Formats: sequence, C-alpha cells, structure tokens
Amino acid sequence: MHIKRRFLSKIKSEPILIGILHLIGLLSLYKDADQTKPGRPYVYSTTVILRCFVVRIWFRIPSNNALHYFLSADTRYHNKIMSACGLHSLPDRRTFDRRFKVLPIQNIVSSMGLRFLRENLAESHVGAVDSAIVSCKKVWHKSDMKKNRIPVSGIDIDARWGFSKSKGWVFGYKLHMCCSTGKVSVPLTATVSTANIYDPHRYDVLVKPLAGLMPYMAADSLYSSEELYYTSKEMGVTPVCPIRRYRHTKGIRLKRYHFFGSKKGQWIIRRRNSIERLFDRMKDTFGIEPLPVRGRYNVSSYVLMCVFVYQIAIYYNCMMGVSKPQCVKHMLGN
Repeated sequence: MHIKRRFLSKIKSEPILIGILHLIGLLSLYKDADQTKPGRPYVYSTTVILRCFVVRIWFRIPSNNALHYFLSADTRYHNKIMSACGLHSLPDRRTFDRRFKVLPIQNIVSSMGLRFLRENLAESHVGAVDSAIVSCKKVWHKSDMKKNRIPVSGIDIDARWGFSKSKGWVFGYKLHMCCSTGKVSVPLTATVSTANIYDPHRYDVLVKPLAGLMPYMAADSLYSSEELYYTSKEMGVTPVCPIRRYRHTKGIRLKRYHFFGSKKGQWIIRRRNSIERLFDRMKDTFGIEPLPVRGRYNVSSYVLMCVFVYQIAIYYNCMMGVSKPQCVKHMLGN
C-alpha cells in the first residue's frame, strides 16, 4: 500500500501522536472548496485545524483557550507537535473557537469509515446501527424549561430530555453511529442530535454514505418500519431487526419474520452487540460522560472528534501491524 510505505518511512522513531498527525496529513480526508465566493479565505486549512483538535482530544485539553496555551509552549516536543499539525504560526484563540463550531467533522468521520471498508481493514458484510445518550453535567428540569427559567448557571439550554432503557430519563445529547462488526469493530459514520430525537430519523444520514458497500444492517426493533425498509432498499441495504409475527401477518412482513428467525438472520442480529460494546469502550476511553462542553455545535464537534480520534488510532494500529488494533486507551497522552 502506497500510503503505508510513505507513512512507515516517515514515523519509524516518532511518538504515537506525532505519527498520527503525520498520517492525517497523508490521508487527504477533506479538501476545502475553492474560495470563489466573497469573503476572507481560510488562513489555516481544515486539515491543519483538524490536527490541532486531535491534539486537544488526545491530551483531554478542556478548552480551546487551553489548547492555544498548550501549543504556545516553547519546547522541543511542542514545536514538533506544531510542525506535525502543519502550523507555521499559532492561530488566535478565537480562530480555534470559530473553526471548532463549523468543523465538517461528520463528513470526515464518514470518509475515514469508507477508507476502512475500501482497504479491507474492517468487514463489510454486516454493519450495526444504534444510538447512545450522553448526559450533561447539569440538568434543566421541564418545569423550568416551560417557564424559560434557568435556575443555575452552567446549564446547556440546547440539550433535551431523552429516554434510555438502561438509565431512564437523561438530559443531554445522542450519539448516533453505524459501525462495522467482526474482528475489528470501528465507527463508519456518526452524527449527534439532542436526546429527544427518535433514532430512525437519523438512519438515512448514517447509512447513505455506505450505499452499495454493506449488504446487511443489524438494528433493534425501533428501526422496524415500512418507511425504513423502503429507504434501505433504495440504498442497497437490508436491515435486520427483531420482528414479531401477529395473527394476520402476511406478505413481505412474513418473509422478513422468517428471515429473522433463520440461522443467517440470527447470526446477523447477534452482531449488533458490537455497537453496544463500542459505545461503552468510547465513553471509557475519552471520558465524554458527562459532557465537558456546552452548546449544540460545540457538543457535536467534540463528540464527533472523539469518534474520529478513535478511528484514526485504530487505522494507525493497522498500519503499524498491531495484533489488537482496537486497544486505543493506553495510547492517549503518549
């Protein structure tokens, strides 16, 4: 693989983070559009800014202000990080704040997920789709929401209440994700919404980038609707969900029921456990619960950046020939 040869020749003796930052520069995951419209063009490309935020997630730096302070340190290691990020000068703190909110990280996560499939680093036969609620530090009770009253400072007024089978009612956001299953379970696509959004409403956003690449999608019973089956058929994907048979069940629904009960259907639905374990692993690795940031755009960028760092760390391990590429937690901070 051409990228692998270039990558290994460049980072033989580099620390893990430096190697990952170089790797991001080689992958070309996002290309800025030509600045044909009026307005000031970007001084720092999206790839450069992306690498800066990877540093923030890697060291669990709490804010963009702290990131600016971290990069401004005049040491050999910090200068090497600056160089690996592609920075010739340090951006202003307000630049980090502004670019963090508009970072096209959802598209970058999808691009990274497609690379796993196209390079056969993850199995492409069966995927899994689900969501997980991520709670906020402080809650905004519904009685106060109706009166538009904020009783204490620090409440995220963009967050909403959502119900989780394991936790009950939770105030926060939802991470919707589609992942591969099998030996290497890695996020392929992801998006973030408030906790009150119904899971199937984000299904097409997750599955559309994978159209034609993944024949089966394991999901829970929430996704078992005619509209979703029709949408999946247009994208060349067959959802496999727990389905119940009633007295008058017939036609296409009866066929789906028999397929779900077959040996192949049961093998596919068992693979849905991969995404449940993946959510737990990511929360434990990055400590994203409770959320350390506030505001819809900040939360979306932060959580999806964690997804991307998890992806790129696994990809790095694959490039380095690590036997268990999903062991990521011990790498952070190195």
